[in-house]
Amino acid sequence: MIVSLLGLICMLGISSCNYASGGYPYAERYELNVSESVLIEAVQQFKLKNPQLNVPDSTRLKDGRNSAEDHWYHVYFYYPDENQILYTWLRSGDNGHTTFAFVSINDGLEIGNWKEINKDYPDRSNAMHKQVFERRILDKIKTILKNKRTD
Repeated sequence: MIVSLLGLICMLGISSCNYASGGYPYAERYELNVSESVLIEAVQQFKLKNPQLNVPDSTRLKDGRNSAEDHWYHVYFYYPDENQILYTWLRSGDNGHTTFAFVSINDGLEIGNWKEINKDYPDRSNAMHKQVFERRILDKIKTILKNKRTD
């Protein structure tokens, strides 16, 4: 009875059961001082310059919004050497800022093996995944944005 009650409390978000309102409570978020459209353009430019990091067509994962009402612009990357797909999203925020979030990693090209950053990995492995993402993807997109500002 008590276990059932605690489960119900956690599902309803009444207690601090590692539950957050809204979507993607564990995502690693990076705030960038650019509009969402400028960031989307920089991501697209990055993907054109780094085609090896594009998800293979066989996965049917496509960047973009799932519907007109979708708050998130979904973006997928691929690490060919590790055979991993990264799921990220972009979302417009306040004062011209945009959030770029690293959400999860899928092992292999068969979809359904997603592990969430900041939840499903041990601390050391979690930190390593974030560092690799920042070095391989985020820092390079930031460089594209910086170069756009100086053009």
